[in-house]
Amino acid sequence: MKKGEGKQPKDMDKQVKIGLMGLGTVGAGVYKILKENRQVIFERAGTEFEITKILVRDPAKPRSLQIDTGLLTANPDDILADDDISVVVELIGGIEPAYQYIEAALKNGKHVVTANKAVIAAHGARLIETAAQKGVDLYYEGSVGGGIPIIKPLRESLVGNQIEEIMGIVNGTTNYILTKMSQEGAAFHDVLVDAQKLGYAEAEPADDIEGYDAANKLVILASLAFQTPLSVRQVYCEGITRITPDDIAFADHFGYAVKLLAIAKRRSDGIEARVHPTFLPKDHPLASVNGVFNAIFVKGDAVGELMFYGRGAGDLPTGSAVVADIVDVLRNRKRGAHHRVETLWENVPLRPMEDVATRYYVRLHAQDKPGVLAQVAASFGAEAVSIESMLQQGRGKDQPVPIVFITHEVKEKQMQASLERIGTLPSIKDIANVIRVEGGRPL
Repeated sequence: MKKGEGKQPKDMDKQVKIGLMGLGTVGAGVYKILKENRQVIFERAGTEFEITKILVRDPAKPRSLQIDTGLLTANPDDILADDDISVVVELIGGIEPAYQYIEAALKNGKHVVTANKAVIAAHGARLIETAAQKGVDLYYEGSVGGGIPIIKPLRESLVGNQIEEIMGIVNGTTNYILTKMSQEGAAFHDVLVDAQKLGYAEAEPADDIEGYDAANKLVILASLAFQTPLSVRQVYCEGITRITPDDIAFADHFGYAVKLLAIAKRRSDGIEARVHPTFLPKDHPLASVNGVFNAIFVKGDAVGELMFYGRGAGDLPTGSAVVADIVDVLRNRKRGAHHRVETLWENVPLRPMEDVATRYYVRLHAQDKPGVLAQVAASFGAEAVSIESMLQQGRGKDQPVPIVFITHEVKEKQMQASLERIGTLPSIKDIANVIRVEGGRPL
């Protein structure tokens, strides 16, 4: 007998019928947790529950999961139009048809739990408004950070704070790749192929390596933290495909780790939201987050600095977050109440990327001859870009040599203008990479 199975719980309340939409990786994880931990979940929720219908593409498909095939259906109306089903758990993924299903469920007076980052990022404000109008719950803890609790703390535990900053590693694929590149000195493409073989990266990995997945998650976090509806189109997004072992080595030389970060900050004149590779001091808490793990660093005006860490994906970690949301729905339903959803949105302006100020790492390839550094320094100086550190390695004879700079804080528009000037210098072969620097200076 497995843990959590055995005698059926006593009927403390009318049984709540649940419709599960999707039986992929996360859907299967949710089903396993609800089945194997049924007794303990019942005791904590105080309400008996049962999955009575599961939406799949092909009910006849052979499955490794032991499941009553009578629960399976290919017709979404078997869940959405069933008045007996009061909780819908959407785990299909993608925007359509998932968005249609979530909206229909809410309009039909059903509580909804989802782990769909794409839908919440694109339509979260509208769905939250619909849930409020219908007096039902909409929970989405699993949409960011897998099993890491971060949505609930932002919605509840930190409501007495003005959130000043969120900075997170929210994509396990890119963190795995950058970790392997750092530990082994391997090239990006080689590690990507390895990640695909291990199942950490998709066959079509653009959503991860170009930063789009992280941007969706940042929209969800920033919208909650700053109570303003954001669009993923407003987030500056840059992936990790240009990172090389040379960049990793130079970062190490200066005392930094390289991470793909999702960053949102509240400024006096608006919010900045961006996803990009970042030099992060090795003593920063996020710098030691390696492999497929995720972590989210939050700074509040009252609580100070917090970090949430754990597995950011997978069937059981994400399934754990989804089941926690289901339990909250069951508890609310038992009390005859529903969660207060966020509808008091502010129209806080988003700062354009050109006005965002950071420090920068710049790697050039230049001819090794007198006067080159003076020309580069003059190009920086013409746009008021101040140099904090500089490194030139070796003499290249007839070959270009790398020159690396780390700047003081400067606005993006000034940095881009200076790079345009540098790019026109005849002694400069190329501007190999430019990476933003966050989190202060290494100790």
